[in-house]
Amino acid sequence: MGREERQALIEQYARGAEAVERALAEIPPSLWMAHPLPGKWSAAEIVHHLADSEMTSAIRLRRLLAEESPAIVGYDQDLYAARLGYNERPLEPSLEAFRAARAATIPLLQRMSDEDWQRAGTHSESGRYSAEDWLRIYAAHAHGHADQLRRLAEALLPQGNHTITSIESKDHG
Repeated sequence: MGREERQALIEQYARGAEAVERALAEIPPSLWMAHPLPGKWSAAEIVHHLADSEMTSAIRLRRLLAEESPAIVGYDQDLYAARLGYNERPLEPSLEAFRAARAATIPLLQRMSDEDWQRAGTHSESGRYSAEDWLRIYAAHAHGHADQLRRLAEALLPQGNHTITSIESKDHG
């Protein structure tokens, strides 16, 4: 991966939280726990997943940078959703954790050397896992879930009736 591609992916990563917040704002807080699409997560479940994934990924990157050949362990996201009550908790703290993990990681990405980008460990599910692999995955991850939130908004709301709300001002119990 060249420097220009890396920089573009870092910029994409940096825009991820904003993309999620914009998409979430299309869904009224009263519908954050609704399941209009069979087998798909609610908005609350998506946000809690993003928080857990982002906190996990932040540690993965730090381990890749600080340790020699670390073991990177995968996890069962559906098990997390069920056992951690993703659809039973307010999502605002998880949204803040997601934002904060990204904000704390961006400066690391911006200061990494070419050698840092080549550092690698072994992922329990996919084998060799480098800092560049990490960037490819997480640059796109939040944007994919923002798209998922937009599809959810379309399923929840009549055409053209999407509401833009401020997430910070919502109390949805």
